Amino acid sequence: MSINPAETNVALLYGGTSGERDISIQSGEGAAGALREAGYQVTMLDPANKDDLVKLVEGNFDVAFLCLHGKGGEDGTMQGMLEILGIPYTGPGVWSSATAMDKAKSKVHYLEKGISTPQSVTLHSAHEATAEELEAKLGRKIVVKPASSGSALGVSIVEGTADVQKAIDEAFALDTEVVVETFVAGTELTCAVLGNEDAYALPVIEIVPQMGDFYDYESKYAAGGSKHICPARLSEEDTKHVQALAVAAHKALECQGVSRTDIILDENGTGWVLETNTIPGMTATSLLPDAGRAAGMSFPELCTKLIEYALEK
Repeated sequence: MSINPAETNVALLYGGTSGERDISIQSGEGAAGALREAGYQVTMLDPANKDDLVKLVEGNFDVAFLCLHGKGGEDGTMQGMLEILGIPYTGPGVWSSATAMDKAKSKVHYLEKGISTPQSVTLHSAHEATAEELEAKLGRKIVVKPASSGSALGVSIVEGTADVQKAIDEAFALDTEVVVETFVAGTELTCAVLGNEDAYALPVIEIVPQMGDFYDYESKYAAGGSKHICPARLSEEDTKHVQALAVAAHKALECQGVSRTDIILDENGTGWVLETNTIPGMTATSLLPDAGRAAGMSFPELCTKLIEYALEK
């Protein structure tokens, strides 16, 4: 699809009201710079500002570029509004966005398609199951995470009764549903997928946290918080396995345009899908732009591809 950037009016949606607002602002500013470098007309709109929502409704936009992370942006709500307004938008649609945002529901669809994902229990209250019951089912070392938060907010890796309950309480402070899953030791990887019907994987990225034991919020966004190795230090066989898992997850959740799936590769060479992100970050330290560069795409070229997929849908 051939696009004339100078004649393409882009509404870039960023900010929002979720706990990931600060990162969303950084993503928006990063993507806006890349889009303007590519020649697009960009209007930045923050849904937290009602005047900006009016501008979105009344404006004459050709496409919306989504940089909203978390609830109210990545969960299908903004996608639904754009569907009603008839504005094409980057990334997956309403159902895919809502399902991917919910880690418990995502697992149902992964398993349905034969995709390996850590065993888990979904809690709807902080005392629905005891730490001892969870340990008996999932093992001594477990991961606790809010079902519908991103950026590793509220995620804990714990073992021991007191620590498990504390982690569950902290996760419920952020969400009404919490996923508790078996901890899988291995290499932390992430793999982005681009495309609609003919989706394909970008180079795999290996994540080496520099500030903690896993890829938590600080590791994700602090300068020097993590080291991204792209392409990942994997054999050709393992690389293909991880890329196939990422494409399978993209398709299992019926994603379009772009997704990025986080995967643990264990010592036996088995990949375990943790979650799929439908609006990957666009900050200076973000993974999707890194993968694009490794595939030979500049940041402006990557953003152009996302717009092309949006208009193709």
